Amino acid sequence: MSQFFHVHPENPQARLINQAVEIINNGGVVVYPTDSGYAIGCHLGDKKALDRIIQIRQLSKEHDFTLVCKDLSELSVYARVENTAFRLLKNNTPGAYTFIFKGTKEVPKRLLNPKKKTIGIRVPDHNITQALVEALDEPLMSTSLILPGSEFSETDPDEIRNYLEKQVDLIIHGGYLAEAPTTVIDFSEGDAEIVRVGHGDPSPFE
Repeated sequence: MSQFFHVHPENPQARLINQAVEIINNGGVVVYPTDSGYAIGCHLGDKKALDRIIQIRQLSKEHDFTLVCKDLSELSVYARVENTAFRLLKNNTPGAYTFIFKGTKEVPKRLLNPKKKTIGIRVPDHNITQALVEALDEPLMSTSLILPGSEFSETDPDEIRNYLEKQVDLIIHGGYLAEAPTTVIDFSEGDAEIVRVGHGDPSPFE
């Protein structure tokens, strides 16, 4: 049975955020709100938790996972980033973007795209997400919470609870969200390639 925290979307309660981080560090799978719908995440080094997420979402081996970061300070640790790309990210984060880069050796191989050796990077513009990764003090392994048979990220935490109460360790209720997928920008081959236009303004990357 999962825990269910009501966290204030503007002023996240530090006590609940710290409890959430403890659950993540102990191998938990957590559902949490972002600026693009609800996401599901775990500790980036935890294979068992990742396997649970793969099973919940019924993901293929080619799925692109994302590291959710509090800012760009850890970017070069996990991604191969050229100066031009870094400047573009600096000017457009936090925001509803997913950036794809070649991963470094610091990224566990199981998180990389098996063919392209890429990893997604996110710096969401959401207070709960920011508080979570700041307290965690490292990126959170994450993917959008798109349940099998659906095309979009979940937006209603009560419905998520009905589906996943027995499959995850924590659901953070941060309000009812609008459906707003990220804009995906691929930098893995050098120049910016817009893969998907979503909520983030693509014009700075064109």
